[in-house]
Amino acid sequence: MAWQFYPDKTENWAYVDNLFTPEECAQIIAIGNSKLKKATVANGKDIRESQISWLFPDDLEFAFCRISDTVLNLNSQFFNFDLFGMMEGFQFTRYDAPTGYYGMHIDKILNRTVRKLSLTIQLSSPEDYEGGELALQLEKEADIMSKELGKMIVFPSYVLHEVRPVTKGTRYSLVAWITGKPFK
Repeated sequence: MAWQFYPDKTENWAYVDNLFTPEECAQIIAIGNSKLKKATVANGKDIRESQISWLFPDDLEFAFCRISDTVLNLNSQFFNFDLFGMMEGFQFTRYDAPTGYYGMHIDKILNRTVRKLSLTIQLSSPEDYEGGELALQLEKEADIMSKELGKMIVFPSYVLHEVRPVTKGTRYSLVAWITGKPFK
């Protein structure tokens, strides 16, 4: 008996421009800045320098609705993963120059919630900082994501990625993970 093979139609990443207006980005920054704490990682490794706060529907109902609808649309067009929700809330992140960064990592964590899609929303104007690029390491040369204000980048949570050091100013982002049943 021969195995049947299917083409892999899963994209490496997708995006939406202008998910949030400049005013909405400023509102999210104000709420996130009011709850900041030093960021840590689950495995205890020293691979990031940033401050974070956790935001939930009570904080940002408009954002949860818009992001949920947009992610479901992108998923059906580009990934076709079996998804069921955002279980962890949003991670608002602030990266300050000259040391703000998040080294190479994946968002999948063994024996934890099954993260299928990761998303990052650019809350800072690209004129407000230098460096701080989101880089997806898909091949030898990384794909550098655009830094446009309000842009959302979505990619599978198993993709190796980093936020390169911010060398001037402050970079703000909103990050979330979309969960689902384990991959088969």
